[in-house]
Amino acid sequence: MNVITQHHRPADNIEKGIASFLDEIIALRHDLHRYPELAFQERRTSKIVASLLSSWGYEVTTGVGGTGVVATLRGGDGGRRIGIRADMDALPIEEATDLPYASDNPGVMHACGHDGHTSILLAAARYLAETKRFSGVLTLIFQPAEEIGAGARKMISDGLFERFPVDAVFGLHNWPGVPLGQFGFVADAAMASVDQAVIRMVGKGGHGAEPHKAVDPVLASAAFITALQSVVSRNVDPQDMAVVTVGSIHGGSASNVIPESVELKLTMRAFSETVRQQLQERIPALARAQAESFGAQADVNYRLGFPALINHREQTAFARKVALEAFGEGRIVQNFRPRTASEDFAFMLQAQPGSYLFVGNGDSAPLHSAHYDFDDAIIAPAARYWVRLVETFLS
Repeated sequence: MNVITQHHRPADNIEKGIASFLDEIIALRHDLHRYPELAFQERRTSKIVASLLSSWGYEVTTGVGGTGVVATLRGGDGGRRIGIRADMDALPIEEATDLPYASDNPGVMHACGHDGHTSILLAAARYLAETKRFSGVLTLIFQPAEEIGAGARKMISDGLFERFPVDAVFGLHNWPGVPLGQFGFVADAAMASVDQAVIRMVGKGGHGAEPHKAVDPVLASAAFITALQSVVSRNVDPQDMAVVTVGSIHGGSASNVIPESVELKLTMRAFSETVRQQLQERIPALARAQAESFGAQADVNYRLGFPALINHREQTAFARKVALEAFGEGRIVQNFRPRTASEDFAFMLQAQPGSYLFVGNGDSAPLHSAHYDFDDAIIAPAARYWVRLVETFLS
């Protein structure tokens, strides 16, 4: 485990309190890592989360949005209400870490740190229940199915914020490559939208030695991929951001056979809804035009995923101030830049004001890598941050 430099700030009561049960939380994190569960299958995880929260005095509701858990705790007689969210699901990845607590579930892995996010929030939840140094209502949201972009929407459609109203909602994500235990904040667009497209170029199959008798979908696909680069370079404002990636292309099975069709799979990212709509218009049009120019046909299935994550300025400024007061300037990443990855917490921020922040995971393998591992050293400072956020918001 790496050591986080404290920049000579004295330990406070929160730090000491969390330290008293930190070993238990780390053991819990390892257990969750060993038994990962995919989206909407987080039954074991949800049961553990609900049982712990209930034992600490929270009012617990299970089955929200499928396998989601919501826990509430009142302190004092204040009228303010805060929500904090952690995600619970794992990814369909075969783990390659050789850790002693590596996944026992073949082909499933916590490769994004959701086991860590859950453990961080549980550590904060335990301390807050033991001390209750706040006045108002604390709502903890343990969300399923973030990895497929469905959990937040399902919890919201299940009446999340009507049944458990909040004045603001917050979440966090660990981030490899950011110094261990340092915090990053972004006002406005913090993470990109994500959409997908499956494009099938349909031609006419034939013999590889007689291409003039066929309509080659491979050639049409190659021309489309080349032309696709013009969308970002010539259609999108240079001061805006867009990513268009062809991540999969399949067609044919022999070197001397021109196939009937080729399938391409694309992902698109943007920080603004205007650019997102541009991509939605230009990519299908370009696919059909390129196909037609070769005598082929393009069948386009364009699938909207979820929008850009837009942090609210007031709540982001508040969240940053809490970190500054708790840890000092040296633990805040200056000019932290938006991430082009995506996060379905975006839907919660469309429904309620709030902010999504980042905490450094140090020099680890990247997210969604079979070699990734969440660093246990960030559990304590991140949990301490949640406690300070709650106590300050509900002061």
